Amino acid sequence: MILSRYERMIAKRYLLPGKGEGFIFLVAGISLAAVMLGVAALIIVMSVMNGFRAELFDKIVGLNGHAVVQGYGGRLPDWRSILNEAKATPGVTSATPLIEQPLLGSFQGRVEAVLVRGMTVNDIRNNATLKAKVLAGSMDNLTANAGKVGIGSRLAENLGLQLGDSITIINPAGRSTPFGTVPRQISYQVAAIFEVGVYDYDKAFVVMPMEDAQTLLLLGDVVGMIEVETVDADRVGTILEPLAGKVAGRAVVTDWRQMNASLFEALAVERVAMFVVLSIIVLVAVFNILSSLIMLVRAKTRDIAILRTMGASRVGLVKIFMTVGVTIGSLGMAAGLVLGFTFLFFRQSVVNAIQFMTGQNLWDPSIRFLTELPAKPDPIEITIICLMALIFSFLATLYPAFKAANTDPVQVLRYE
Repeated sequence: MILSRYERMIAKRYLLPGKGEGFIFLVAGISLAAVMLGVAALIIVMSVMNGFRAELFDKIVGLNGHAVVQGYGGRLPDWRSILNEAKATPGVTSATPLIEQPLLGSFQGRVEAVLVRGMTVNDIRNNATLKAKVLAGSMDNLTANAGKVGIGSRLAENLGLQLGDSITIINPAGRSTPFGTVPRQISYQVAAIFEVGVYDYDKAFVVMPMEDAQTLLLLGDVVGMIEVETVDADRVGTILEPLAGKVAGRAVVTDWRQMNASLFEALAVERVAMFVVLSIIVLVAVFNILSSLIMLVRAKTRDIAILRTMGASRVGLVKIFMTVGVTIGSLGMAAGLVLGFTFLFFRQSVVNAIQFMTGQNLWDPSIRFLTELPAKPDPIEITIICLMALIFSFLATLYPAFKAANTDPVQVLRYE
């Protein structure tokens, strides 16, 4: 919108408070602050929701792969042939055998539920999610039949375990004897303590070499599943469709969406709901812009009439009042961007400060899954938020701008 020199001058004067117009300026300031808060709230919430989903996806898929080929009854006897079929499937980047079994862990009289995860030694050492999150020890210390394991940090905390201590893993389904089934108990030395960042994993995971897991669970040369990774996690269903047909009747292919369907669907619904609800803040701010412009038009009716008699066009007046409203919206949007990104940068410090002042645990990992508040700003979403604020601000200027343009100078100045 191109303004002439006099239009820019008048718009600038109307943006600043004149004599007796303090209330109008106050309403305009409140409008700017409301747009700022609305834009900042949308940016913060959508970035946190994106970060929450991305962190969960990275950590869950980093440990579980994009899909698993699971045998019936938790056992996959002919796993080698299925492993070869999985590796030969176009689009599959890796396939590794895996054992996963919920058992019990004990240390000095304390007992906790654990999830034993048997992986090949090569997979343990090359798993980026595990290797990058080791707090003590090293995953390289885990070798076949060495009696060493890696455990989650929360499990270590709950049992009071430290590096070098021995954790006893209890398998209730032990050997059958004439006197009944005797639980199988084997002690393992803690060689590494890791913190993935997902509470449910950190409080239960016990990682050990495949051979040790087979011995503990009396599986022989059997595994529980095959973990599969593909070139594109979003197309995993299409990529593994041929494999699902080949293993039908012997195993079931389950991708990451099916394994975590309820969680990611809930996140998607909440994300949309939060966007709609927080957009209302921007809409309310826009109504403030509308009301401040209407009051400005009423206060400046005589000035507008004089401008009309001096030759100002209706289009010029429309542009002046549109400029005033859009400027308020633009300044609020810019301030919202700064506020939003500032909060995101210091988000964990803000959470810690609020927790310290209130004495409340605002980010309990047992509820939130993750140990820290994540954030992942999306440039496309931020652009949409800014455009929405600008469009709403523009629409709010239409009525008062056309009201000012349609002012009849004869009626206004008749008794002047």
